This record gives sequence, structure tokens and C-alpha cells, in this order.
Amino acid sequence: MKITVYLAGHIHGNWRDEFIDNAKAKNLPIEFVGPQPNHDLSDGIGEKVLGDQPAKRYKDDAASDINNFRTQVLLQKADVVIALFGEKFKQWNTAMDASMAITLQKPTIIIRPESLIHPLKELSNKANVTVETPEQAIDVLDYLFL
Repeated sequence: MKITVYLAGHIHGNWRDEFIDNAKAKNLPIEFVGPQPNHDLSDGIGEKVLGDQPAKRYKDDAASDINNFRTQVLLQKADVVIALFGEKFKQWNTAMDASMAITLQKPTIIIRPESLIHPLKELSNKANVTVETPEQAIDVLDYLFL
């Protein structure tokens, strides 16, 4: 059995690469998908498709339409959604992806540090599993195959 996992979370840094490498080290049969990891492409996709926009607001609207389309398609195809919340970046997109996954009744794992227990308490309560580290989330995935 092979599953598809959507990795929601900030697109800065290499946490996804590390997560995928750790899952591969355990030989987990998983295909990973997620938001566009190239920040410039994500911000500029609206103008790439539709051409120059008259103001930043319209550029952002055009990009968000296409990014939301990508998210909806990939989330609907995913078997599991993992949402990583960290200390450093604003987490609006992660919260939106996790909420959408829960609404779609996708099995959802939330990764959040101890410092975010209170602000994420309702979301964590709706998710299937909440852990504090990516390694713990991989252990949960690994359990599917034991």
C-alpha cells in the first residue's frame, strides 16, 4: 500500500526535505505533495499565468486563486495531511490547510511546539493526532505500515 501525504506548513527552510528524507530512511511507501515550495513562484504565479496586474492587491489575488486551486486539488487527493506549525513564521496558510483537511475529513496530524499548545488548542482537538516534532509524525505514519 502506498499513501499520499500533503505537507502543509511554511515554505521557508528545508523542513519538508528533511521530513521526506527521514520517511525514506524508514522505507515508508509515501508520495509527498504540498504547497509550491518556491516562494517567488508562489507569489508570482498569478502574473505568470494572467500577465501583469495593475496593483499588488490584484497580483496577490491572482496568485492566491491559483495557489488555492493547487491546494484544493492536492489536499483532496491526499490520504493524510500533516500540518507543521513553528515558532518563526506566521501560520495563516498552515491553519487554513489544516482546517480544510479536517473539513474534508482527511486524517490530520498537527506538529506544533509546546509553546503553541494554547493558541492551537481547538485545531489540535479537531485533528486526529497532535505531536511536537516531525520525527513523532513520521513514527505515526510508520505505525500505519506495521
